[in-house]
Amino acid sequence: MPRMLLTDKLISAAKAAPGERLELWDLKTSGLCLRVTERGLKTFVLRYRAANGSQPRFKLGRFPHMSLRAARIEAGRVRGEVEDGRDPAAAKRHAKVASEAQLTFEQLYDQYVQASRAGEWKPKGKRKRDVTIDYEERLARRHVMPALGHLKLGDISRRTVKDILRGMIAKGIGAQTNRCQALIRQVFAYGISEDIVQINPATGFAPFADQQPRTRIWSNKELKALWCVLNAEGSLTDRQGRQCFVGRQLRIAVMLCALLLQRRSEIAGMQIAEIDFDDSVWTIPAHRMKGGRPHSVPLPPHASALIQEAIDLAKKVGGADVKVVFPNARDTDSAIDPMSLSRALARLAATAGVEGATLHDLRRTGSTALTSERIGVSPFIRSKVLGHSTDAGGGSAVSAAHYDVNTYMAERRRALTSWEKRLLEIVR
Repeated sequence: MPRMLLTDKLISAAKAAPGERLELWDLKTSGLCLRVTERGLKTFVLRYRAANGSQPRFKLGRFPHMSLRAARIEAGRVRGEVEDGRDPAAAKRHAKVASEAQLTFEQLYDQYVQASRAGEWKPKGKRKRDVTIDYEERLARRHVMPALGHLKLGDISRRTVKDILRGMIAKGIGAQTNRCQALIRQVFAYGISEDIVQINPATGFAPFADQQPRTRIWSNKELKALWCVLNAEGSLTDRQGRQCFVGRQLRIAVMLCALLLQRRSEIAGMQIAEIDFDDSVWTIPAHRMKGGRPHSVPLPPHASALIQEAIDLAKKVGGADVKVVFPNARDTDSAIDPMSLSRALARLAATAGVEGATLHDLRRTGSTALTSERIGVSPFIRSKVLGHSTDAGGGSAVSAAHYDVNTYMAERRRALTSWEKRLLEIVR
């Protein structure tokens, strides 16, 4: 490795090429190196040979907080420890692990979220989308933190994680059990990458839940029963005589899930600024889409009227300046939690006498109807309606990604308008 006589002037001017890291080795102090990242961070490290033959690197400090002169002095001190038979890097690592083991899972999780949002943690080689992180936060808040959040990292074993997952299975929770395991695994993987923990207690065993793709399709009878309770006035009572309290705004949100066939998180987070009533289009920005691309949803007449009604209701609650179509009751500047829609549907479905159905089943029902003989939409246009970005329509993926800028808006509008007409025929 080439060495040079480092100077403060040379260090100040040092820059790394894009996507690379620059290392400058000092000619005056053996093993002293300045590392420069593409973001301009400059760190002094010392490389030495330990008693076991390894050549660890010991971080000394960051320029300009540590001057070149101070780095050379500190390098001399560390080398003295090595000559006495000690391993400063190992000692520092063990001390950090002992200290960090006192962190709670919640504290490590907070660091994981910050690193994910900043783009520093990329488990699959690409930055996590905000919509993915938001989903993980809901999952953590609901299932993980109540059981793990307060525990010290050093007290969390594989048995601890398994007991939590078994408890979820015992409650009848299926797919989300596996997602919680994946989330815990990712948090500990991040901790390992930061030398905070040494082992990952969420690995080494198979997922607890058997995940079978759902095929549930709502029957016409079930759709009609649901629509009756969605439009009922006054309080509702289920078959056991229990009252069902679901406000008009939540009922509208559930109806829009059925009419527009978009995901519950996209419906729940709908912004007033995203709606163009003149052109009857709802444009969902990329950061709110699962695929990470903006998505335009043509609005059929009844869906458009429901959105306008929801906006009027939102303004009564949050004032004329409200920005979201479905505001949170506690904080009208933010949108409702998507889980609110699932809980609302569960109560409404129970009242309607429909069992085991979810919002995603509504999406699947409409998707299936689009390509049925009655409506006759092609699978390609159906994918465009649903916001699936990977369908190339039977052609080359390269052509679809780079040479076809057609949005197929007219075809999408015909598809959703036909579905709205068909659904309203069924329920009315």
